[in-house]
Amino acid sequence: MKKEKTMTKVRTVNLVLLGPPGAGKGTQAKMLTSRFNIPQISTGEILRTAVKDQTSLGIKAKELMDTGALVSDEIVIGIVEERLARSDCEKGFILDGFPRTIPQANELKKLLAVRGKEIDHVISVEVDREELLARITGRLTCRGCGNGFHRVFDPPKAGDRCDGCGGELYQRDDDKDETMRNRLDVYERQTAPLAAYYAQESLLRTISGSGSIDDIQRKLLTTLGLEAKV
Repeated sequence: MKKEKTMTKVRTVNLVLLGPPGAGKGTQAKMLTSRFNIPQISTGEILRTAVKDQTSLGIKAKELMDTGALVSDEIVIGIVEERLARSDCEKGFILDGFPRTIPQANELKKLLAVRGKEIDHVISVEVDREELLARITGRLTCRGCGNGFHRVFDPPKAGDRCDGCGGELYQRDDDKDETMRNRLDVYERQTAPLAAYYAQESLLRTISGSGSIDDIQRKLLTTLGLEAKV
């Protein structure tokens, strides 16, 4: 008689992923999402969705964005709260890019407590600053189809042209050296206190973001106490 395959049951996991630009936390979050069927919640993505759907908070956010102003904590937290209230978050969620500051972390704790929930783990994906700069400043993007390449890790065969459509490759302003150094400075100023906050809560765990994508996923799963086969 043929044995039926059994699915491994995974306990509810409410996870915050910290990490600087280029650390690969977005890639790792997507892998966890696929593996455990819990949503990745990126503040940038849900903000854009709220604006597109013209929710009340999305309309307020767009008004600020159109003037070049930063979207307030109140609006960002409200949009995150709306997202966490959806049914697909019942089995857990992965917060990517939120919270960024201690006030946001405090508000997150409060809004979860109202629902009888709490953060289970905060994982900080750490990568040496110079490695981050090498990763990001080497990125190239096709003007035609949007495909991405890397000067070192995934160089185009045709030099300055896209392997797919033949379009011109360029470096986005966000990926230029000076811009990236500024972004990393801002991240370090914001996140150092946040990491200390979660360490005090006995939630913070750190893993190295160096190595292959699968190696990092194994480290992440082991840190979470989950099955580490990739």
